[in-house]
Amino acid sequence: MADPTTDVVRVHGWDLPVMRAGSGPDLLLLTGAYDGGDWQPYMAALAEDFRVIVPRHPGVGVELPAWLDTVGDLANFYLEFLAVERLTSVQLMGAALGGWIAAELATRNGSRLASLSLVAPFGARVMGAAGVDLFAVSDEQAIRHLVHDPAVAEGLIAQARDAAKQDDWLQTRVLIAKLCWQPRLHDPQLQKWLHRIDVPTLLIWGAADEVVPVAVADEWRRLVPQARLSVLAACGHLPTLEQPRIVADLVKGFAAERRIAA
Repeated sequence: MADPTTDVVRVHGWDLPVMRAGSGPDLLLLTGAYDGGDWQPYMAALAEDFRVIVPRHPGVGVELPAWLDTVGDLANFYLEFLAVERLTSVQLMGAALGGWIAAELATRNGSRLASLSLVAPFGARVMGAAGVDLFAVSDEQAIRHLVHDPAVAEGLIAQARDAAKQDDWLQTRVLIAKLCWQPRLHDPQLQKWLHRIDVPTLLIWGAADEVVPVAVADEWRRLVPQARLSVLAACGHLPTLEQPRIVADLVKGFAAERRIAA
């Protein structure tokens, strides 16, 4: 596969950097904040079967736009991006914060989507199943809670300490705090509208997720009409980084089933 290219797309008055690679059906990937804006192994695996489109969220590593107040704002922003790009029958994938954005988008308008894949999304809450509060611990502790594999944690910690990336890292933390601080990592209104998601949906979760426990995954499966859940053993909150090939293969298989059914 050729190296990804990067271009800039003007959306809602914002210059949006977009990485692209691969060929085939379109897959729009809304990343989590800890993907760091870099091309990752799971993206490369997806690009074997898809034309993968990876925007860098407004506010990740840069000053937040004046219009950005809620996750719903990003959902509407990416609906405009789909229209600007003239994307139809797109596979939409989102992880963590990106999964929350993708779900909010799908509750608003799924007419341009062929399927939805959500990897441990934020956005929903289950009483009695609260995960680790990422805002109540240090950055290093938060990273250790995010993953099951200590080696992956050490790699993320090294990135966080990289002097060249300090500004990006701090600005991204500002974005997370603004969108996820209060209430913590969820939208109290979202769950009552998840029934509006009208495309086949794949949920991928780590069995050892300390941030969004698997009990929350069961609630997503119950509320989203066409949802299927895959739980990965020995995996924390970041399956895309801990088990990239497995995640990519699950998404590929799910999309292939949809094409056959169509």
